[in-house]
Amino acid sequence: MTDGISWATAWRIARRDLNARFKGLRLLLVCLFLGTGALAAIGTLTGAIESELAGRGQELLGGDLEIEVWQRDLTASERAALTEIGTISGGTRMQAMASSGANAAPVELKAVDTKWPLYGKLTLTDGRSVGAPKAGEAWLAQGAMDRLDIQQGDVFTIAGQRLRAAGIIANEPDRLSEGFQLGPTVIVGEALPGNAGLLAPGAMYQSKYRIAFKGNRQPDAVQAALEKRFPDAGFDYRTRDRASPGADRFVGRMGEFLTLVGLAALVIAGIGIGGGVSSYLEARRNSIATLKVLGASSRDIVRIYALQIGATALIGSILGLLAGVLVTPLLALALKDLLPVETGFVIEPGALAIAAAYGLLVALTFAVTPLLRARRFPAMALMRARIAPLSRDWLALVWVVGGMAAIAALALVTARQPLLSAGFLAGAVVTLGLLALLGWAIRRTAARLPRPANPLLRAALANLHRPGAATGALVTALGFGLSAFVLLAAIQSSIDGNIQRRVPQTAPDYFVLDIPRDRAVEFEQLVLKDQPKASLRTVPALRGAILAYGPKGAMIRVAELAEIPEGAWALRGERGLTYSDELPAGNSLTSGEWWGPFYQGEPQVSVDQDFAEAIGLKLGDYLTIGLLGVERTARITSFRRIDWDSMGFNYVLVFSPNAIRDAPHNLAATIDLPDGVATGPLLRQLVTAFPSSSVIEIGQVLQEARTILKQVGSATFAAASVAVLAGLAVLIGAIAAARAVRTYDTVILRVLGASRKQVLLMQLAEYGLLAAVLAFVALALGSALAWLVVTRLFKFDWLPNWAEVFAVLGMGLAFVLIFALAGSLPLLRAKPARALREL
Repeated sequence: MTDGISWATAWRIARRDLNARFKGLRLLLVCLFLGTGALAAIGTLTGAIESELAGRGQELLGGDLEIEVWQRDLTASERAALTEIGTISGGTRMQAMASSGANAAPVELKAVDTKWPLYGKLTLTDGRSVGAPKAGEAWLAQGAMDRLDIQQGDVFTIAGQRLRAAGIIANEPDRLSEGFQLGPTVIVGEALPGNAGLLAPGAMYQSKYRIAFKGNRQPDAVQAALEKRFPDAGFDYRTRDRASPGADRFVGRMGEFLTLVGLAALVIAGIGIGGGVSSYLEARRNSIATLKVLGASSRDIVRIYALQIGATALIGSILGLLAGVLVTPLLALALKDLLPVETGFVIEPGALAIAAAYGLLVALTFAVTPLLRARRFPAMALMRARIAPLSRDWLALVWVVGGMAAIAALALVTARQPLLSAGFLAGAVVTLGLLALLGWAIRRTAARLPRPANPLLRAALANLHRPGAATGALVTALGFGLSAFVLLAAIQSSIDGNIQRRVPQTAPDYFVLDIPRDRAVEFEQLVLKDQPKASLRTVPALRGAILAYGPKGAMIRVAELAEIPEGAWALRGERGLTYSDELPAGNSLTSGEWWGPFYQGEPQVSVDQDFAEAIGLKLGDYLTIGLLGVERTARITSFRRIDWDSMGFNYVLVFSPNAIRDAPHNLAATIDLPDGVATGPLLRQLVTAFPSSSVIEIGQVLQEARTILKQVGSATFAAASVAVLAGLAVLIGAIAAARAVRTYDTVILRVLGASRKQVLLMQLAEYGLLAAVLAFVALALGSALAWLVVTRLFKFDWLPNWAEVFAVLGMGLAFVLIFALAGSLPLLRAKPARALREL
């Protein structure tokens, strides 16, 4: 048999020996099923969403290019420039109040022209595909119908204009690109806002123009040409390739996180695979020895058992891919209100191929060591392995390193953020190394410790360092498994903490926009007459774009920046502006001086400290803004720290009154009512007295924000649970693998007179010692990984609930002890005579 058996013969032997229920290889099957299934579902879902965003970019945006500008319409020259590019469709967006009888509701008013939509179709619940509504009519979202308590055909009012609810919106093609809304959508003709006085100078509204290109134009090139032609127009641009930047960022970040979770699950599963294969081959020790006695070569042994393990890995991967495809519709159904994704079955061949490649590579990498270890030893060495353990096969190290390199290459080639994936993989390798080093240290320390007087503790301590001890494998498996528990608890509790912190439990009852300045006293009197104990704050509300900043004579033009500096988000488009004689509430001065009341000198501005640091501003520098098409420059005289967590008016830029007070503008206000006061009566009075103002109920907005963040938290919890399930599988597998090795020890102890209780207590003491040490390791490792995910990937604050983290870690430790106890029970049923004959 010098040439060895053929692959066909090897497969015939392997197939006969392979149990139909995969007895002995179930851990390998389960680990690959979980890891591959997670990656398949993640890749399929994110691929489907990205395909929708890319393939439906024109429809989601409503054009090839969108231009937005605040508080004004396009000039004749700007409109002419857009007309040269293609067909344009324009309109306005604003907050407004709709009312019907005693009911009133804030709505997102969307005024469109007769060319809207340029791409896609607006469909109503009765099946009609329509465009802009006729004069005197409106299309309403179901939420607006419910808030106003009206039916289709009923009449309602917006800013004194009577409108008929002519249809209920079923699908709004460009809804995703409109962004977060403070109320349900109401679509009207383009003339209504002007007729209702909602476009008066100083009113808060947004003009939006979409362009359908003539010919084969590239959106980025067109945008660059417009930016060069109108550098200070204050335009915000959006292209069909980035129809919804918020959705792109969300999908990208969640996709990266979920992919890392899948990789983590596979790495953890790989440890389980290594332990499971070792246990399986240990159980087949006599079969391997018999084959060698009958003339099988080392190559034959590798072929037979590699085929068994490969077949199991292939089946586990296929089942995982199938599960990933089947679970995707459920995930899509949960996200359908947030992202454009089909709720049916989606097949993404690339994502499935990558998931399968990961699964098979991990199986090969972690299974090759135990597989190669047995191939070079004669039959007698195999038969004596339990009392004379096999030495290491260093050839396996080459395969392991090669497999790790292949996994790393695949991760880096397919990653959206290669540096993030590289960091994760490096961390995984370092963690494996540290756990291996810890296992070695525990064995060395246990060997040097004084022998306890208690015989059970003495035996438990000896089990940690005796020849053939599985301490190293147990430390790696338990370390990763317990770390997964800490990781999940820390991430979930941090997200919950951010929900509590970023979405305040207490906030003003109302935000009111577009209060005419000449009616400010009347507004205050109306509120305080109805609610004398109400807390009322009004501020001037304007919008403008930062055009230039820096030292006088050497200012940097924002339009000339190659890219926006990190943290300088206020340079993108127009932002809220205000002026004040006094330092705003919730702000604290960090440097410089405030100008004080009745200031009439050089125009001054106070800047948020974080923003100033992001763009390198210094006291005495100048800042130029574009306000309603007019440039205004002010000197920076102070920096402020802003409490962004407060639900009040927070502005990056606050000007001295003489800098911008002469520009047309209205006021905004917050109203905080006493506890227990009904909000409905005051709302109806405000809608009647100030029909052109928008009253926003904060409670509803906060609820929507909490819902969105909780959906993110739920998605994170579900994804991280995969890693925990893999960790549980590894814990069970490690204990099961150790159980097979301990059969010999248990039988000898029973023969020497040990009782069942003593054997159980010895097992619990050994695992208890390991778990106590590894609890600290898992706490440090899991917390560090969770910190990276929360702060670097999600950009949230690090706010874990340590009570929850410790509770979950304690639960994990309890699982370890319970599994150890359950794994030891079958050993007690072993018959000493039979077990000794089989050794």
